[in-house]
Order: sequence, then C-alpha cells, then structure tokens
Amino acid sequence: MTKQQSFYETPSPPGLRGIWAWLLTRDHKRLALMYLWAILLWFSLAMVLGLLMRIELMWPGRTIMGPETYNAMFTLHGVIMIFLVVIPAIPAVFGNFFLPIQIGADDVFFPRLNLLSWYLYMLGGVFAIISLFSGKGFPDTGWTFYVPFSVSTNTNVSLTVSAAFILGMSSMLTGLNFITTVHRMRAKGMGWMQIPLFTWSLYATAWVQLLATPVIGITLILVILERLLSIGLFEPDKGGDPLLYQHLFWLYSHPAVYIMILPGMGVVSEIIPIFSRKSIFGYKAIVYSSLAIAIAGSLVWAHHMFTSGISDVSIFVFSLLTYLVAIPSAVKVFSWISTMYKGSIQMTPPLFLALAFIYLFSVGGLTGLLLGAAGTNVYVHDTQFVVSHFHFTMFGGTGFAFFAALHFWWPKMFGVMYNMKRAYIASILITIGFIFHFIPMMILGLMGMPRRYFDYLPQYATGNFLAGFGAFIIVAGVALMFTNLLLSFRVRQEAPADPWGGTTLEWTIPSPPPLHNFIATPEVKDFPYDFRQVSDHYNTMNPKEQE
Repeated sequence: MTKQQSFYETPSPPGLRGIWAWLLTRDHKRLALMYLWAILLWFSLAMVLGLLMRIELMWPGRTIMGPETYNAMFTLHGVIMIFLVVIPAIPAVFGNFFLPIQIGADDVFFPRLNLLSWYLYMLGGVFAIISLFSGKGFPDTGWTFYVPFSVSTNTNVSLTVSAAFILGMSSMLTGLNFITTVHRMRAKGMGWMQIPLFTWSLYATAWVQLLATPVIGITLILVILERLLSIGLFEPDKGGDPLLYQHLFWLYSHPAVYIMILPGMGVVSEIIPIFSRKSIFGYKAIVYSSLAIAIAGSLVWAHHMFTSGISDVSIFVFSLLTYLVAIPSAVKVFSWISTMYKGSIQMTPPLFLALAFIYLFSVGGLTGLLLGAAGTNVYVHDTQFVVSHFHFTMFGGTGFAFFAALHFWWPKMFGVMYNMKRAYIASILITIGFIFHFIPMMILGLMGMPRRYFDYLPQYATGNFLAGFGAFIIVAGVALMFTNLLLSFRVRQEAPADPWGGTTLEWTIPSPPPLHNFIATPEVKDFPYDFRQVSDHYNTMNPKEQE
C-alpha cells in the first residue's frame, strides 16, 4: 500500500471487495461513514415527521391528520431523534473516525466490537420500523414511554421498547471501546494533559454511556415484563408505583442529555482555537469541567419530577444540584469566548455554526435554570416552554455542533472542499429558522399552552403559525446544507491535508486518511493547540477563494 492510497481504495479486511469490504470491515473510518449515512437518513425522516406535525399545528382544528396519527408521529419523531440521531451522532461518526487518529492510534482497541456496535444500531432501527407496521401500530406514549399508559395501551410498545434497548447496547459498546482506546492506545509521549479536547469530551461521555445506560436497559425490560406478565411493578391497581418508573427513566435520561451535549462541546473546543488562531484558553479548566459535567449531570434526574409528588426536601436538593451543574458549562462558554478575545478570527462555516451553538445552547441552559427552580417549574411544566427549552439544548446544542463538525472535518473525511457561499447561506437559514420556530413555542408555553396536544385554543394560533413558518425555513436550510456537501463529490475540489491550519494529529495525515492512519510513529507536541508551530499555508485555503 502506498501513502496515497486512502481507506476507500484499500479493502478492509484484505481479500474482500465491493459491499462486503464495507459490511465486514473493522476499520474505524469506514464504520464511521456507515454510521454517518445511516444517521443522516434517520435525521431526514425525523425532520419530515417534525415538519408534518408543525403543519398540523399551524392552524386550529384538524389540518392534515387525526389525533391518533399525531400521537404516534410525535412518538416516532422523538424515538428517532433521541435514540437514533442525537445520542449516537457525534460519538459514532466523528468519535469513531477521529478519536484513534487524534491520540496517534491505528484503530480502536476492539475493532470487532465496533462492528458489532454498528450492527446493533442498525438492528435497533429495523425494530423501530417494524413496530410501525405490526400489531396496532407505533406507540402513542411519547418517547418517554411513561407508565401506566405504556403498559395499558394496545399499541406496539414492546417492540419499540426492545428497539431502544438494543440501541442502548450499541451505545454501551461504543463507550467501552472509547474508554479502552484512550487508556491503552495513546501515542508514546502523549500524557493525559496532551489529549485533544474533542477526545477528552468523548472520554467523559463514554463513562456516562457505560454507567448510565444499563439503568434504562433494565427499566425497558421491566416495562416489557409488566406488559407480558402483569407483575405489578409500575401499575397502581396491582400495588406498583409509577413514580418508580420515572426515577429509573430519568436516572438514565438526564445523564443522556450530557451524552448528547458533551461531544458537541468537544467539537466547539476544537473549532474555536483554530479559527481564532490562538491556543485554547483554559485547557485544563475545560478538561475538568467535562468530567464535572459527566459526574454532576448524573445527580440531578429528579428535577424532571417536581410536579410528581416528591418531598419538599428532594425538591430543594435537586433544585440546588441543577444550579450547580450549570457552573462547569459556564466555564466552557467563558473559555471559548476568552479564546476568541483578541484572536485573529477567520470566519468559516464551521466557526459560524460553533458560534450559533454557543448562543443557542446558552439560551437553552438559562431556560433550564428556570425549570430547575421549583416555582417556575410548576408553572411551565408540560407546556410548550419545556419543548422549546429541550430543542434549544439538543438541536441548538448537539444539532448545530454536529453540523459544525460535518463542515469542519468534511475535507479530511472525503478529501474534497465544499462551496463556502452555499454553506454560509444554509447555516444562516437554519439559524434564523430555528429562532423563528422555537421562540414562539417558548412564549406559547408561558401563555399556558400544553405540549403533546393535537389541537389548541384560538389564542395560541398566531404563535403556532409563526413556529410552523420557522420549521419550513429550517427544512430549507438543512436541504441546502446536505445538497451542498453532496455536490462537493461532483465538483471535486481536492482538499489538502490541513485546509484550516489545525494542530492535532488528524491534520498531519493525507485527506482522506490512508487505511493505516500513520506510516511512522506520530510526533506528539508539548501542547495540542500550540499555534506558534503552525505554518502560513492555511491562508492558501481562504474561504473567499471557495465561492
């Protein structure tokens, strides 16, 4: 194999050709791309479902679907977005592709386990689709599968819950692989405080995946047993306690929020210093805050249950913990802004999306503090305000970070540059559409409009119409973004090894990378973001020249 041969051109494992070279591959880069195309497919489906729901809610009364279809649709939208898109998106795609390269490794520690993780991911997606067309259709419970309704409904809850269980197994295997890879396969000379911040974020996330996911796995199995055997664990008329389900569910699902957002924070921590032409401000503070978020984020689950009947002492404790967990997130935002201060800013689509992430995630975090206070929580609980807050955090956070990572690492992954002008237009459309979509929903929640409702009173009509208008802008922006990226294969403007002037190890190898990441032992610098060692060649890829 020559240096110029990319991993696309070299069969992995040797001897296999065509589709089998991909379906049986153990190469972390090919698996990352298989995850990428699957996740983009699921994201597109969930986005269409979300648009159909917004069309239904643009006007009072029935518009394009009935209440049963609406309930099943928002459940399917939530299940796909949470379990098939947001949780695996950044770790499975960019983590798989770049974590080994960033630490100087040739692959992950368990390549066969990595392949199994992908097959479990696809199997979980197949189970979710089968549940649409078998039994009495997809569940109408919402993605939380709250009991006792999820136990009593005639819809196909058991199969859908099984899909979520399988996807959780895939997530655990990925986390186990990342932890072992970071511990055992770092390049010689790379200490813990020389690991790139993106890899640090994946490492912290992996511990949450490994420790929290078994809780939801056990909980989902108990729901299936409750439906099949009526064991009386959650059903009140059989002596069960629905609050037990809520505790178990949120004991995983709130840490899952940080499984979703921590990798996105790692992406932003990579982008900001490169396009500010400065070393990251507060490297150790960002590292420790990632670990603090992973730990403290597992202690605040019951703030989802302030209206469920828990004790006043519990409400006080979990409200306090909710405010404390905001501190490490604020440390990251402070570090990012300080890095840009007096920096030589080079505006690019990845940086624009990273800045949008900072703003939108900050709004989501601040509204989360309102939900962490028991008084305001009782007022806005189960309203559109909560839906808006959640999307500001997950879509405005993880979604925008995923788009930023896609634009940041696209030249490295595929060896081609995309059109910068179209990328800017698409990013601006998505940002404007997002604000138009979710700010009215926040106001509707403060006005008292409940979430999960198929219809509403006339006083909520204006806000819902504006939110629907924003949804169309988001879809247009996403369609333009994906089209622009795919057109880069047709235009084929070759990307150099380091188009941005990066300093981590992935920018020292060809674009796209060879099958074996490094021909020689990689050189680990004293500090991963030392821009004093960067040459002037990054200016040769000025964004204006790409228009």
